[in-house]
Amino acid sequence: MTTLQVELGTRSYPIYIDSGILSNSDLLSSHIRSKRVCIVSNDIVAPLYAPTLKEALKHFDIDEVILPDGEAEKSLANFDVIMSHLLAGNHGRDTTLIALGGGVIGDITGFAAACYQRGIDFIQVPTTVLSQVDSSVGGKTAVNHPLGKNMIGAFYQPKAVFIDLASLKSLPAREFNAGISEVIKYGILGDGEFFTWLEQHTNDIKKGDTGTLAYMIERCCQCKADIVATDETESGVRALLNLGHTFGHAIEADQGYGKWLHGEAVATGMVLAAKLAVAMSLLEVSDLRRIEALLLAFDLPLVAPENMGFEEFICHMRRDKKNLAGKLRFILPTAIGQSEINDDVSEELLQQIL
Repeated sequence: MTTLQVELGTRSYPIYIDSGILSNSDLLSSHIRSKRVCIVSNDIVAPLYAPTLKEALKHFDIDEVILPDGEAEKSLANFDVIMSHLLAGNHGRDTTLIALGGGVIGDITGFAAACYQRGIDFIQVPTTVLSQVDSSVGGKTAVNHPLGKNMIGAFYQPKAVFIDLASLKSLPAREFNAGISEVIKYGILGDGEFFTWLEQHTNDIKKGDTGTLAYMIERCCQCKADIVATDETESGVRALLNLGHTFGHAIEADQGYGKWLHGEAVATGMVLAAKLAVAMSLLEVSDLRRIEALLLAFDLPLVAPENMGFEEFICHMRRDKKNLAGKLRFILPTAIGQSEINDDVSEELLQQIL
């Protein structure tokens, strides 16, 4: 088992990475402070993994909330479902929520934990590549709104993150590949050696080799943990983790949540950000081609939806959380392994790229 630490003073917490960790009763129990537990999951993940988790926690008083699967379910309506369940069950401040699922479940459960009685404990048990390497670490919790993705939320850290590599075996290929988009992001934004490693180990990753996946997830989690420890609330360097997301969130919001998977939209967003960087003479064309080739190796889309033009993109991007003083801010790669925050992009150039 690999153990990492997110260093945030009194809010520090561990990340455990292992195969079969959902059966580790002693380890799971050590991070629950009371006898009451509420598992939040969805109707795809719960039948697969909730029985194992409940058996490991059989000495606790457990109930559960099962939501429908899909990005469209990360909504205020389902946030209310969780709140109503907790209230109806007379849950107190000593209840621990456990998010069992992908990024949608992790985000909405974390937001519910942040809000219920002004904050209760929660634990992340991510079951997808995307949630294991990115969304379960760092405490960004939220729900979506029809006018913008993740616009209603809070920074709220979990008590622990349990990553069970075995859960990846049940992922459909499309979901697996979408998660790899966030993996590639780490290589582009700040770890050129890791990007090269990904190019060299593409086949092993696609085969689901356990050792390869364990190293890949550990490296991503360590990168994110280091950045979060430096900038918890995204006032500086943490914004670099949004590489591709300004364009990607616009695609998701415009097309309808779930039609494009988050990782697919981010993949296209990273290509658009790289093309913008090339147009601004910040990035070599050869680096753009390497980015495109690696994304394509995992069957990820490189081109925005045909029905999205400049007006559709700009409408959504003007609501982006990174914007300051009305100026659009972009995360742009300047080399494989380097990136910068840039608010000097003209709308004329943006229109040319789009």
